Amino acid sequence: MKVTYTVIRSARRTAAIQIADGKVIVRVPAQMTGEETARFVQSHADWIVRHLEKERRMKQEEQQHPVKPLDEQELRELARRAARVIPERVRCFAPKVGVKVGRITIRNQTSRWGSCSAAGNLNFNCLLMLTPPEVIDSVVVHELCHRLQMNHSPAFYAEVRRVYPDYDRWHRWLKEHGNEIMRRNPRYSG
Repeated sequence: MKVTYTVIRSARRTAAIQIADGKVIVRVPAQMTGEETARFVQSHADWIVRHLEKERRMKQEEQQHPVKPLDEQELRELARRAARVIPERVRCFAPKVGVKVGRITIRNQTSRWGSCSAAGNLNFNCLLMLTPPEVIDSVVVHELCHRLQMNHSPAFYAEVRRVYPDYDRWHRWLKEHGNEIMRRNPRYSG
């Protein structure tokens, strides 16, 4: 399959593919030849097609089923609830993972459910309060396990599943319904 793309060369070490608004952007090291870039893109053609199709479906879903954005008061209330609930879930699961954490921050994010810094600080999206409690737990455990491994390796996921055996089920739920929830954020741009 032929993929149309834009190449951006810079002083980077590795090549990467970004898909945004139906366009494929390939970021490559300055010294990478056009032929090498073409091979790289071709080797990722299936992934590119899948993601372009997913983006197209999401845009179609947004047009067919618009959602009502949350107002500022609703967002503040979600953040207040999250500030009560999420630290409690972190305290519940941290000993099971066997880690200590730094600061826990609740944010109103448009693309991430949670993150973990190298210093052990955890960030969580207040929109998690719109998901089932099991999803919250799955995100909490995911981020806590990053205290052990800052990657998404098989060993990382084995640790996540050890602590939260239902992880795959609720991770799948978030993949299926998460975009609709994110679209309620007034800052969401797709």
